[in-house]
Amino acid sequence: MSKIRTRYAPSPTGKMHVGNLRTALYEYLIARHEGGDFILRIEDTDQERFVEGALDIIYRTLEKTGIRHDEGPDKDGGFGPYIQSERQKSGIYLEYARQLVEKGEAYYCFCDKERLDSLKQKVDGSREEKEIVMYDKHCLSLSKEEIEANLAAQKPYVIRQNNPTEGTTTFIDDIYGEITVDNAELDDMILIKSDGYPTYNFANVIDDHLMKITHVVRGNEYISSSPKYQRLYEAFGWEAPKYVHLPLITDENHKKLSKRCGHSSFEDLLEQGFLTEAIVNFIALLGWSPEDNQEIFSLEELIERFDYRHVSKSPAVFDMVKLRWMNGEYMKAMEFDRFYEMALPYIREAVTKAYDTKKLAGMVKTRIEVFPDIKELIDFFEAVPEYDVELYRHKKMKTTPESSLEVLKELLPVFEAQEEYSNDALYQTLVAYVQKKECKNGYAMWPLRIAVSGKAMTPGGATEIMEILGKDESVARIRAAIEKLSCAADTSHC
Repeated sequence: MSKIRTRYAPSPTGKMHVGNLRTALYEYLIARHEGGDFILRIEDTDQERFVEGALDIIYRTLEKTGIRHDEGPDKDGGFGPYIQSERQKSGIYLEYARQLVEKGEAYYCFCDKERLDSLKQKVDGSREEKEIVMYDKHCLSLSKEEIEANLAAQKPYVIRQNNPTEGTTTFIDDIYGEITVDNAELDDMILIKSDGYPTYNFANVIDDHLMKITHVVRGNEYISSSPKYQRLYEAFGWEAPKYVHLPLITDENHKKLSKRCGHSSFEDLLEQGFLTEAIVNFIALLGWSPEDNQEIFSLEELIERFDYRHVSKSPAVFDMVKLRWMNGEYMKAMEFDRFYEMALPYIREAVTKAYDTKKLAGMVKTRIEVFPDIKELIDFFEAVPEYDVELYRHKKMKTTPESSLEVLKELLPVFEAQEEYSNDALYQTLVAYVQKKECKNGYAMWPLRIAVSGKAMTPGGATEIMEILGKDESVARIRAAIEKLSCAADTSHC
């Protein structure tokens, strides 16, 4: 068997969509798993969709995710150029298109926009009425003399594939199996556009053959175009690559993941506080799963375990809850210094006071799923939020606003007198108080937590919080809580 060669051929049209990243990842894993080559090729022939800076996004994304290409615009492996517009300058695509014209497998089309518009048909789509154009082969009947006259007059033209109107075309997909379509359904797609550039579909076939690509991996929305690709390979007498069509990625409502969705691109996810390793791991499982249902993988483990033949046909759901969980697992496993460096901007955004930021990071490390979660967890260190005294009422702890007021009044002088404000020392003080009062720990710790944080849910216990706040702030907050509870119990006190 020839060496495995896969390629990722993105168009520089903006951010890298999750589906595109999955395609790149799967192609990389297929090549690496089999000891093959992974090629980066830039498809920039659609100049109208070109976005400035998009090429940098492609390089940056592949670099960050660890998807290293063996050949590409910056690594010539002998099959370059690897940028389609540079390949186009040599006239290579027009040359191959003319070969098809000579074989009767393609033809010149001189129809103008007005005539093409007259061929449009209204069809009912799943959401709205859509327009389709099925070309009627009008220019196929032009005589050689008419064609030559039009070319001599420099009349604008495209070159179209000449698909048969009878019979069937069959191709094999390694995921979906044998697929057969009626040739009557195949439109004569454009191979060379009026600006002289090849279409994405035609250039891919030419480049894949010349670069000896063995496996073509793409989304299953391209299945409908694959019979046309197959016919091109057959027309040239070339061996077709293996087709690997990947399942659709949907949102939680089972609708196609839209580019307008807030988490549809790699950069969107980074901005939302997700780790690169978690994103790659999660995307690897959007359509593929190992036999033992393992879920956490390093990139090296994915290379070892990945078998594209186990890719599912069913749509893959982009489950944000699962991604957040997975990201949280990666955060728990991170070395503290790296976590601290990444968390620090979020900590400083939430808390401007001079608290120990490393202690704050340690407090939240195992309690968050994405970095933006930090703010909601620690914002009370900046200032106690407004809260209702009913927060002191806890059925399980057997506390009420009244009992809490009593506890805090008794604890205030104890903490005012205490000099050592480490978590351990403060906790021992609380334990001593509980033992003396002959009550359960929660009876004292619950009101103290509310007093110093104003929240029922905090990333640490009352004494952990007090250690970071320090003596002066802790005592001030306990006094304020006593005042609040006293006011609620007796408005004349306010």
